[in-house]
Amino acid sequence: MKEYLEIGIKLSIGLISLIFQMNLLGKSNLAPTSSLDQLQNFVLGGIIGGMIYNSQISVLQFFLVLIIWTFLVTLIKYLKENVGFVKKLIDGQPVTLIRNGEVLVENCAKKGISASDLMFKLRASNVYDTRQVKRAIQEQNGQLTIILYGEELVRYPLITNGFVDEDMLETFEKDREWLDKELEKKNTELSNVYLGEYNNGNLYLSLYNQPK
Repeated sequence: MKEYLEIGIKLSIGLISLIFQMNLLGKSNLAPTSSLDQLQNFVLGGIIGGMIYNSQISVLQFFLVLIIWTFLVTLIKYLKENVGFVKKLIDGQPVTLIRNGEVLVENCAKKGISASDLMFKLRASNVYDTRQVKRAIQEQNGQLTIILYGEELVRYPLITNGFVDEDMLETFEKDREWLDKELEKKNTELSNVYLGEYNNGNLYLSLYNQPK
């Protein structure tokens, strides 16, 4: 009876820890959107599944392991959102596969994307001719972002969490000098920008702290 009680306590702690981590990281489900999410799911599943039925691991040890893992995940998430090289190290970088109608074969080969895979992704977005594509970018999660000629009126993020998307900046034929001037006009700094969207030649900002 004692053994079953211990399993029940561990299971309860594991469930509470799972809910706590999802709320802490701002996730509504366990579907991975990045390599960090995937790793977190694997490790957390291994911790909970591997320790629940192991009688040699006490409830206290199980609880301490979950606390340490939650701390590490939270720390990595914070560093990823605030330190540029950590974000690139964990999530990688978006890769441009098509630029101005030209397929960048070398980039496709580096990402292991065959011609048939590339065309399948384009067809899934109702694009059947690479010459229609102004820019096609494979995101960190494997999805393909496609910008067609004539879509300049559609909004695209140039800045996310204080980091500039250089590919998008180049797509709209802008440079950092233009971006710096726009930020200066709005009396704010790059680090204060939560989201910066480009629309019809204008930059629209969502800021962490509104300037006074």
